[in-house]
Amino acid sequence: MAFIKKPFRRLAEGSSAAEADTYIDLGELSFEGEGGALGEPVEHLVKVAEIYRYEDAADLATHVYNGNIVLVDYTSLSSDELALKRITAELKSAVRDCGGDVAVVGKNMLLVTPAGIKIDRAKIKGSF
Repeated sequence: MAFIKKPFRRLAEGSSAAEADTYIDLGELSFEGEGGALGEPVEHLVKVAEIYRYEDAADLATHVYNGNIVLVDYTSLSSDELALKRITAELKSAVRDCGGDVAVVGKNMLLVTPAGIKIDRAKIKGSF
């Protein structure tokens, strides 16, 4: 039980709570020779989206046309088969137009990529 008391003893002996709460913001760090540091503009982004209705599919297609990768969570529509068919048809059409790729990557998750990025359907499995 002595190992639990040591961290609390240092706080009680005189170090203030403000010193214990100091942290380093990793978003502000940049390293020499690092491409695409947080302060620099990037060409492509990975967007995470949730879709609730068919009308939202056009907005997601716009992101794909702009060169972004979109990870779509369609959990809220998993029981509406007609809406899912319409949404996937819309996204497949966008992918066909721009030369990208689309694949289901998990339960209720769809990955849509622009031109130049293909999705490998083989899963990487660890050895247990």
